[in-house]
Order: sequence, then structure tokens, then C-alpha cells
Amino acid sequence: MPWTDDHKQASRQRILTSAAHLFTHKGYDNVSINEVMADAGLTRGTFYTHFSSKSELYAESIITAAISGSTLLQQLTTGKQPLACLTKAYLSHEHREGETMHCPLAFLVTDVSQRDDTVRNVYTKAFRGFVDKLSATKSDQNTTPSVKVLQAAVLMIGGLAIARAINEEELAEQLLNACQQGVQI
Repeated sequence: MPWTDDHKQASRQRILTSAAHLFTHKGYDNVSINEVMADAGLTRGTFYTHFSSKSELYAESIITAAISGSTLLQQLTTGKQPLACLTKAYLSHEHREGETMHCPLAFLVTDVSQRDDTVRNVYTKAFRGFVDKLSATKSDQNTTPSVKVLQAAVLMIGGLAIARAINEEELAEQLLNACQQGVQI
């Protein structure tokens, strides 16, 4: 008896969630298909039912990570928390070092630049979504992102990426704090 569409979709989502978590923690080159499938609790053969390549999985997992990791920005756009609180949570030690779903924009920034156009297009789409969520916090609903919104996005994403890359804890904390202070829309 064949699997139902619901079962297929659930399997696909398990694979994407596992891949998003592993890729944002380890990068593309340090994650194998076998590792993703083991983390998802599925066989390697199941992978090819859903994806034609690791690159296709990577591209789709960036969107999964962006959606899963966007809880802070969702709260922002619904008015549940002010921008300063969300900036502080995004630019935090917990986000930098924790086991939760990491923001693919900050955690995969250098990795994505080495990938094909499909992956880079997905990353660009995720970045535009991030900027749009930040833009929604402003009363001025201009369709083009303002310089301040782009600066805020770069401070948040870049600040987190650099804080993650350096190995001096005190400097990383100073950097995160400086970026928090610099985000103003």
C-alpha cells in the first residue's frame, strides 16, 4: 500500500527541519545526506523521494530555517515586542551559541557565497523577507527599504555572524552589545 500524501509531506518536513538545524550549525560541507537522514529518523533512500541533490535540500532548508527562526520577527510585526527587545534577543549569546534554530542569514552568510545561483537566490529571498519584516516596524510603509532599515539588517546579521566567527568571548559580547545599540529604525 503506498504512503499517503500526508505521510510524504510529514517525511519531507522532517528532512527539511533536520537539514535546516544541521546546516545552520555546521555549514554545507560538514553535513552529509546520511547525517541529515539519521537526524530525521529516515533512510537515505527516502531522501531521493523528495530531493534530487544535496544542493536542492540546502536551498529549501534555508527557507525552513528562516521561517522557523523568524519567531522574533513575527512577534515584532505583530507588535508583541518592541524592536529593542527583539534586537537584544537576536544579537544575544543564546542565539549565537544556543541549540535553537539559528538564523540562516547570519550563520550561513559565508557558506552561501560559495554555492550555486539557486542557493544564492533563496538566500536573497530570505534576506528580503528579513528586511521586509524590519520595514514593517516603521510607520512609513514605503515599498523600498530605507537606508536605516538596511543598516539595521546588516548590523543584526553581520554582528551575529562576526560574533560567531571570533573566538574571544569578551570581544564577541562587546560586539553584540555595540550592534544592539546601533540598530535604530
